[in-house]
Amino acid sequence: MTDDNVSRLLQELQIANPERYELVQAVRQAIYRLEPDASERVMYGGFMFSGEAQFCGVFAYREHVSVEFGRGCDLQDPHGVLEGSGKLRRHIKLFSAADITGKFLELYVDAAYRLSQSR
Repeated sequence: MTDDNVSRLLQELQIANPERYELVQAVRQAIYRLEPDASERVMYGGFMFSGEAQFCGVFAYREHVSVEFGRGCDLQDPHGVLEGSGKLRRHIKLFSAADITGKFLELYVDAAYRLSQSR
């Protein structure tokens, strides 16, 4: 389920950076494949996904797309792709659609979703 702000932000991104737009769309599709009932809203300049609780955010930057996990410190990182050294948050930087599978994004999104449901 999305709101009108999601559509607006996607339109803005498509105009400003078509390459990042395509990557954001691919990431959104991957998230919805895993969690078809997730809701999505615009926050902090990106797309925040929630089930019963928020589980990840997708943010487009000039050179990459970042998938951020608010409780990333609690996620297992068997592939060593989580970045960040803050107290809680971790993220995965994606530079191309190939990074979605190459960095095992779906594994981390699914783990973050399950973690958010257990809190």
